This record gives sequence, structure tokens and C-alpha cells, in this order.
Amino acid sequence: MKQFREYLKKIGSGPHTGKHLTREDAASAMRMMLTAEATPAQIGAFLIAHRMQRPTGEELAGFLDTYDKMAIELEAIDRVVTVLGCPYDGRSRTTPVTPIVALTLAALGLGVVMHGGDRMPTKYGIPTIDIWRGLGIDWTQRSIDLVQKVFEKTGLGFVYPPQWFSEAYRLVEYRDQIGKRPPVATLELMWSPYRGRTHIVSGFVHPPTENLFRDAFALRGETLFTTVKGLEGSCDLPRSRTAIIGCFGTFGDRGEPTWKRLHLHPREYGFAGSDVPFESDEQVISDLQDVIAGKETELTQSAIWNAGFYLWRTGLSEDLNAAIALAKRKILDGSIAMKLKELQQVAETAVS
Repeated sequence: MKQFREYLKKIGSGPHTGKHLTREDAASAMRMMLTAEATPAQIGAFLIAHRMQRPTGEELAGFLDTYDKMAIELEAIDRVVTVLGCPYDGRSRTTPVTPIVALTLAALGLGVVMHGGDRMPTKYGIPTIDIWRGLGIDWTQRSIDLVQKVFEKTGLGFVYPPQWFSEAYRLVEYRDQIGKRPPVATLELMWSPYRGRTHIVSGFVHPPTENLFRDAFALRGETLFTTVKGLEGSCDLPRSRTAIIGCFGTFGDRGEPTWKRLHLHPREYGFAGSDVPFESDEQVISDLQDVIAGKETELTQSAIWNAGFYLWRTGLSEDLNAAIALAKRKILDGSIAMKLKELQQVAETAVS
């Protein structure tokens, strides 16, 4: 408790005398919060003070170091896995297509991991776990061993922190009490709950957040990641505006990793239009079910645009137009419907 007070004094002393934590101190502070060595008053003060001061990439790297040590994670499989990092507090303005992207990648033999918890502050939007439940996969009812089996057989897995990383999930109540997203919310966008080689995709809203991603990933030696100024901070590329994307590294270790900025204009690829608005949880599930059934809707267009980009980014096709055509074919010919059915069957078998 005394040591944590020193950390709190550093970040909470104001713009003139306050200091940022070293990576080692940040890792220690996160451990003390997760293990409840810090008191509730200290944790709340730390989170709001850190939000006001803004974290550094070094501090986020330290936080992630502690997550790596304490979290239960999926074991490695025989491929690079794309980890889709979306805000845990869900979506409330636009309809997500991230699960469709995950199904499309998995249907083509690529590994995908998603993660997230239940409905939470500050947005209280529909969380990804509820979307999967609406599609017939309840990841909350499966142990890490069962999810590992599903992941190994299908290439798609979902990590549910309330069950597997309860220490981190206990910090959720502070979000409601302080009324703001703390730096932990940024951390979740960067976290990879997988022990093999990853391609981490991190959604963001504000440009400074992307710089934090890059700094922290560089310190942690990440050589393959993508940043997306996505819908509501998610991994979903918009259709209503230019998609702003950052890419570092390539699949297949082709040369030294480099940073590349992309501005993808949907109209140049035939996808200009409005992003499908969120109306209700039921509407989201129904619209996604229509996409999976191969119906050509506005959301189907959003799904093809997104899945095509990620198929191209993962190196399955060197040409974006060809990747979009492949995504369209797989979404409309029933391939993702078959993948979802396989997931359901494997999940049921794993339980029994």
C-alpha cells in the first residue's frame, strides 16, 4: 500500500510536478491493482489521475507485461493469429461486422481471437459476447480448456475475462464510479490473450491513442500489428468516410518491419455509403443473421468491405480488389454460415 502511494503521488501531482512511471513501476502498479494490494480509494484515484495525465507508451507496455504474467491465455496453434481488439463497452451507434470478419478469416483457414466481457460502462453498448450468444455461441459457458479445443479445431476462439481473468474484471466497477474510460480501456485494445505469434488489430478514436499503441508495441517487440480508426473505436472500417489505417510488419516475415499509413476511400472500391445504424440488440442479431445467410443487404456490403481488407492485410491476397472479391464469394456462398455451424457443433461436442 505504501509503495502504491508513491506511484499515485507521481502521476497525481499535476502538470508541473507530476511524473510518468517507468515500465517496471507501471507493471508493479498494475499488479497491485489486480491483486487488491492497493486500496479501493487508491485504485480509483490512480485511474482518474492517470486518465487526466494521459498514459505513456512505456506505462502501457508495463501494464501489458503484468497482464501477460497474470492472465489465462489461449495456447499457440500452428499459424499466425489475428487478435481483434475492440472496446469492451460495446457499440451503441453503429451495427458491428467484426464477428463476420472473424468467421470469414476462420473459414479460409486463418486464426482469429476475440476478447471482451459483459455490458459495461461507460457506454453500456452491446458487447461482442452478447452478439456471439445471439448467433448461437455462448462463450461464457466454456472453460479455457474447452475454448482451447474449439480454437484448435476451428481456428476461432474467444477469451472471456470475467471467467478467466477476474482480477482485471474487478476493475470494471471503477469505470462506473469515475464516469470515464480509464487507461485500462486503452490497454484492452492492445492486449493479446494468446501465447503464439500474433497480428494485433487495435481500434481507436483519437489519433494520440494510435501513437500510444505504436510506442508500447515497439517497446514490447511487436512486429506485426494494425491500427484502425474504426467505427466507435472498433476494428470495423467505415463506409461513410475514409478508412485511416496504420500497418506495421507483414505476414511471412518479408523484410524488416516498417510502418505504413493507409487512407482507403470506400468509393474507390464501390463501397461508399452509410454505416448501418444501431437500433436495438435484436436488430443487430437479425441483421448479422441475414448476412450469414447470404442475403445482400447494406450490412452485407459493410461486411464484404471489412472482410476483404482483413484478408488482404493477412496476406491471403496481395491485391485488395481480389481480396474483396474473395470475401464477397465466401460471405454469399454460405461458407461463413458453414463455419458458424461448425463452431456450434464443435462447441457442443466440447461441452459433452
